[in-house]
Amino acid sequence: MRFDLGDEHSLLRSSTRELLEQEAPLSEMRSVMEQSIEGYSKPLHSKLGDLGYPGLLLPEADGGMGPIAFAVVLEEMGRVALPGPFLDQALAVWLLAACENKVAAEWCRRAAKGDTLVVLARREWGARTARSVATPSFSDGRVRGRATFVPFGAQADALLVETNEGLVLAERPGTGWEAQDLPTLDHAQRFAEIELDVAGALVADSSTARSALAKIDPLAALGAAAMLLGVMDRALEVTTAYLSERSAFGAPIGSFQALQHRCADMLLQTESARSAVYRASWAAESGAPDDAYLAAVAKAYAGPAARFVCGQALQLHGGVGFTWEYDLHIYLKRTKTLEQFHGSTGSQIEAALLLRDAQ
Repeated sequence: MRFDLGDEHSLLRSSTRELLEQEAPLSEMRSVMEQSIEGYSKPLHSKLGDLGYPGLLLPEADGGMGPIAFAVVLEEMGRVALPGPFLDQALAVWLLAACENKVAAEWCRRAAKGDTLVVLARREWGARTARSVATPSFSDGRVRGRATFVPFGAQADALLVETNEGLVLAERPGTGWEAQDLPTLDHAQRFAEIELDVAGALVADSSTARSALAKIDPLAALGAAAMLLGVMDRALEVTTAYLSERSAFGAPIGSFQALQHRCADMLLQTESARSAVYRASWAAESGAPDDAYLAAVAKAYAGPAARFVCGQALQLHGGVGFTWEYDLHIYLKRTKTLEQFHGSTGSQIEAALLLRDAQ
């Protein structure tokens, strides 16, 4: 199935690709991986905020463009393996707007402009029930407890914390917020464990929070799947270019039929993921009743597909593909991180089956 973008989304794709190629080359990614304490480029994050990218999921009246634009932008970010918390901040912006609370609205405005970094502290991404992850509590105007696997939690200015009482907004103070970066395979995707004993504001009661979080899980899955699609597209692109340049026995190795078959398999996985991602984004934008099911399918398919494509890319490059100096390991590490976060493949398959049976 082919999904052609309209003029608005095509322009968004081309302008985003041009911006990221200029501002976020892989040399910048390596610098972030090896040197940056923050784990991302603050100037680029600020520029994305100035352009309104963190608010893409908001209604058009509030400067947003919708889920299709969200998928387009995240696919382009996947192509450059963009370091930073963009996906997580965009989700937080949407959730803050869904709270319909004055405090949340003010933080939503600031986060959408890129002036401040707000991320979600979830029980467990993509899970239908909480499992093994401690949940902070909220009482007497304070958030207490441990939040773990918080994306860019050590760098955030505020957390939107899921508690049994509802969603609580906690601003980072001088004390009572002890964040520890966790070791990760992908050095530019930061996660933290945070011990909290800080003042907070309840911005959504438990009923409102459950409703909003149920809607944000599919958006998170869609965003991660779109980034995985970008990773696949770029891995296939650099592999076919390499096979046309590398020669053996007096001919480009890309002319060898066995290698062509492997590239064809990579293309099949990439285009199948593209169909799943943009079908899901269309469903989310149009409010189709199966939007959550399609988002789960897209994420469940994109993770293993990206792992296959990146694995084939490494093998087809031969020995150079496995070296630190070459870029393919960056994409493989991003794939493995995204495959597990925002709903692992297993949890998304489970969710898709449950949603299908419920229809």
